[in-house]
Amino acid sequence: MTEPRTPEDVQAALDALGLDIRVRIFETSTATAQEAADSVGTELGSIVKSLCFLVGGEPVIVLAAGDQKVDARKLGALFGVSRKKVRIADAQTTLEATGYEPGGVPPVGHVRPLPILIDETLSRFEIVYGAAGSPRAIFEIPFKTLVEITGGRVADLAKE
Repeated sequence: MTEPRTPEDVQAALDALGLDIRVRIFETSTATAQEAADSVGTELGSIVKSLCFLVGGEPVIVLAAGDQKVDARKLGALFGVSRKKVRIADAQTTLEATGYEPGGVPPVGHVRPLPILIDETLSRFEIVYGAAGSPRAIFEIPFKTLVEITGGRVADLAKE
């Protein structure tokens, strides 16, 4: 069993990227997008849900807006596989692929490089909020910077 990574690991990843961004720890839960939005005092859509999917059996991170659901058909199409070959990863698979437990998976600082896709609806917000390694930790980041540091591909992934 892998020991889960922590907010300190996320801060180290942000520092290594040369960013002047601080991880914030909250008294309240930030594990769900709604809890995170309530804790931060922001719109639900500006919360970045870092979701681990298995696409054709391989882990892929999707950064989705807090108020959107990911369309498995659209995700599969980007990898040339059917919707049937796309599923959300379970907690153990997410931990093994990213180093973090669900509810705290950040957009950066994973244990290995993973393909990252960014739902284009996040671009509605200049500033977005990503999980930071625990269900009580978040960091604030400009959307443009998020795209740059993750090397993520912005795509239409939201369910209609």
